[in-house]
Amino acid sequence: MIHECKTLRDRAPVFRDRRDAGRALAGLLGERVAADTRLLAIPAGGVPVAVAIAEAMALPVGAAVVSKVTLPWNAEAGYGAVAFDGSVHLNRRLIAELGLDEDTVRAGVAATREKVARRIRAFPDLPDLSGVEVVLVDDGLASGFTMRAAVTAVRGVGAARVSVAVPTGSERAVVELASQVDDVFCANVRCGARFAVADAYQRWRDVPEAEAVALLRDVPG
Repeated sequence: MIHECKTLRDRAPVFRDRRDAGRALAGLLGERVAADTRLLAIPAGGVPVAVAIAEAMALPVGAAVVSKVTLPWNAEAGYGAVAFDGSVHLNRRLIAELGLDEDTVRAGVAATREKVARRIRAFPDLPDLSGVEVVLVDDGLASGFTMRAAVTAVRGVGAARVSVAVPTGSERAVVELASQVDDVFCANVRCGARFAVADAYQRWRDVPEAEAVALLRDVPG
């Protein structure tokens, strides 16, 4: 099921920053999640959002390390994802459309594996999720490919119920993801061919890994 703020549909920008977006998401989540639900942020941009939700709702928060395999010429765009469980998810259709050769793909996956391994060491250990209700949090949903990899990995370690919470998302990605999870919470759904997560924010910047790790240390795990 999709939960959104109708008054924010197709608007941009709508949030001051990621923490403001997290507070808006907390209002959308409201009483729709159980008191023992665990928030899991996708580092690094999802961490400030998840921490703001955790503070507003007194929920435990941790990290689910998943990273997209980025294009050689554009670090913001990806053609796959690597998850904390070691699984690799590749968008073969996009790889073919872009004409990426296998050597390039192998190199991209290898670099992303190293990034994921480093972040697993840096962030708090993933808790036992057996039978737990989980809400995966990121700062936005463009294609949704990385989030789908996170959903598969979290389900693979036993989560009983998996939902997704993002401040902003493309309508197409939100609808596609809703068929694969229990609930999608997206405050700002936007339509149209062009979509950029950053457009939803007045202040947008990359979140350094060290900053994200420090944020998680200051809230209950």
